[in-house]
Amino acid sequence: MKITVLGAAGGEVTGSAYLVRAGGAQVLVDFGMFQGGARADDLNRVPSELALDRLDSVLLTHAHLDHVGRLPLLERGGYSGSVRCTPATIDLAGLILRDSAKVQASDLERTNRRRERAGKEPIEPLYGAGHVEAIMGRFSAVPYGGAVAVAEGISARFVEAGHMLGSASIELTVEEKGARKTVIFSGDLGPWGAPILRDPEPFPDGDMVFLESTYGDRDHKPFAQTVEEFIVIVREAVAAKGKMLVPTFAVGRAQVMLALLAWMFRRGKVDPFPVFLDSPMAIQASAIYEEHRELFDEETLAFIRERPIQEDLEMAHSKATVTAEESKALNDVRGPCMILAGAGMCNAGRILHHLRQNLWKPETRVIIVGYQGHGTIGRMLVDGAREVKIFGEPIAVRAGVHTLGGFSAHAGQRDLLHWFGAVARSKPRVILTHGEDRAREALAKCILGKFGIRCAAPGLHDTIEL
Repeated sequence: MKITVLGAAGGEVTGSAYLVRAGGAQVLVDFGMFQGGARADDLNRVPSELALDRLDSVLLTHAHLDHVGRLPLLERGGYSGSVRCTPATIDLAGLILRDSAKVQASDLERTNRRRERAGKEPIEPLYGAGHVEAIMGRFSAVPYGGAVAVAEGISARFVEAGHMLGSASIELTVEEKGARKTVIFSGDLGPWGAPILRDPEPFPDGDMVFLESTYGDRDHKPFAQTVEEFIVIVREAVAAKGKMLVPTFAVGRAQVMLALLAWMFRRGKVDPFPVFLDSPMAIQASAIYEEHRELFDEETLAFIRERPIQEDLEMAHSKATVTAEESKALNDVRGPCMILAGAGMCNAGRILHHLRQNLWKPETRVIIVGYQGHGTIGRMLVDGAREVKIFGEPIAVRAGVHTLGGFSAHAGQRDLLHWFGAVARSKPRVILTHGEDRAREALAKCILGKFGIRCAAPGLHDTIEL
């Protein structure tokens, strides 16, 4: 068996993709988009190793763009097989891919106007809405827990990963030449005890584990402690009558933040203030979350039974802003208020407009609640930049910038080791991906010290044999 790493390797966090070849079968696990950094555009293509006419099946760990964003390229290239994932991932992947096609079209419209004025040829998008709809027609739902045949000699089992609605870790059982091997893909793992979702489910044994390492070099603060910090920041912003800008991943983080704010208002932790969900995609994602309450943890279900979250938000005069006109109107809204807007890494979307309007105001608070990739404006703010360029315009950073890693949907080092501990007893080969170099190195050191297992850290396009 050969597994080629086609993304999220060599210190790169995004673009997750693995090509598994065993016997005559070929299976692709994830096919995500590279995001941030100068190389992203060049990397977002179908790699030469991937012969689409020989590909039997595609499996998805979850619906985030860095795990599904290149899927329409398969359809564009002639792939005719299935795409298997959990039912919630089907719903969310459709939402995310349609938005991706729309964003590409919008961005290129502006770019091509400039190119036309410069006498240059227009640039084509990676894919369009038609390619998205075509690949969505190939999706097939797989329930949690049961094994399903995905290619000759290969079966897959999906279990809860706790990272986002419908997220899964995948166990591949491969039979080749009379031998049976088990390969585990952690996908992105969530932290234990996070709100809304159930905890990740570990595997008891395996021959090889591809383990994510996004936060392999550090732990997040406990969620309860992070909530207390958030409450203090919010109270100070309310007292200063400032706007609170929260760059928000539309799927996952937006729903957690809305649930937390509803809890804060209901329990009297802060005086209610307007909260604007300024993301059409997050609004649709919230509706999908409501359709999949069977995936919620018991604490969240009990809170909803007490009273719907939406009632707490409506009592604070909160609203969802769908249209561009409604979004622009927020420029005239006085604080205190909170604006949850995408994109989560400040690399596109409505949050850029709000940052341009408010970063230079001392009373503004920017609250970072998720991972910020290299090269993104979000990362620059986290790293203490005093000025950033937005739409080519230099903007002074006078706002308070707060990073709350405890809201992350990714497991920290301690939780990664806890998840791995269950399978470590079988002494698998360990391949660390989906992390920057320092994160992979730190996690590898911990795994060696705690379990006596050396880890490999592949580069992009490296092939591992089992």
